[in-house]
Amino acid sequence: MRYNLFGQRNDGVLLVARVLLVVLFILFGWQKLTGFHATVGYMTSVGAPAPALSAVVAVVMELFVGILIAVGFYTRPLALLLGLYAIGTAVIGHHFWNETGMAQYGDMINFYKNISILGGLLALAVTGPGRFSIDRQ
Repeated sequence: MRYNLFGQRNDGVLLVARVLLVVLFILFGWQKLTGFHATVGYMTSVGAPAPALSAVVAVVMELFVGILIAVGFYTRPLALLLGLYAIGTAVIGHHFWNETGMAQYGDMINFYKNISILGGLLALAVTGPGRFSIDRQ
């Protein structure tokens, strides 16, 4: 059992943490799905390999894997997988080291946002989803 500083179970906190951690992925994954043509165009503009395939991967990872983590299904392995995806998108989509000015600043924020998300996903992979999940760990 996982307990907080007050001796209470942390399952509610883990539920909230899971949802908050993936809400960004779910929202943007939905946008990528409903605007798929624009997503392919974006993938082309950032130099993603095989832009149409990259767009499909983005939708699957962000929308579907995000939903699965939110409900706590295969949480530990999917958190690791989504963490790898976050690093990949940081390197492919937010290459601040090649930019200057405000574009550099914006991409640097987004790059390190992805690094921070990786930290949360690693913590989730270690702790598990908690009792309020399909996995019930």
